[in-house]
Amino acid sequence: MDETLEKTEGGEKRGSAPEDVKILAFLCNWCSYAGADLAGVSRLQYPPNVVDIRVMCTGTISPYYVLKAFQEGIDGVLIAGCHIGDCHYDKGNYMTAKRFRVLKDILAAAGIDPRRIRLEWVSAAEGAKFQDVITSFTEQVRAAGPSPLAPKRGK
Repeated sequence: MDETLEKTEGGEKRGSAPEDVKILAFLCNWCSYAGADLAGVSRLQYPPNVVDIRVMCTGTISPYYVLKAFQEGIDGVLIAGCHIGDCHYDKGNYMTAKRFRVLKDILAAAGIDPRRIRLEWVSAAEGAKFQDVITSFTEQVRAAGPSPLAPKRGK
């Protein structure tokens, strides 16, 4: 396996295989993004192949953006928000939970493996949970293999 080396901010090198999975994470500004930040400042290690997008509330995530991510070659999409009942916008995470069930059905009808999408509730104080979620989801997406919609990744 051909590996490329990237320098991190601290100057150390880490390997990233070009054929590794690409994951897009939509993170709630108030809880999950803060949980990701806590994981970072706590120096908790998790796979580096996740691109975070901070949204004010998971209730604002249109299914269109999830479908577009898959069309653009993303292998997995994580949506993470405040725990049910703790939404800063009252009902945003309830709307997300309802949309997520419909979104999974749409993706299945489009032939996209349901292991490629996950919904999690991660609070600002749960940096270790964020680390666990990212690690387990990355392994889950790796098990599903490269997205059938992704362009061929080469050497």
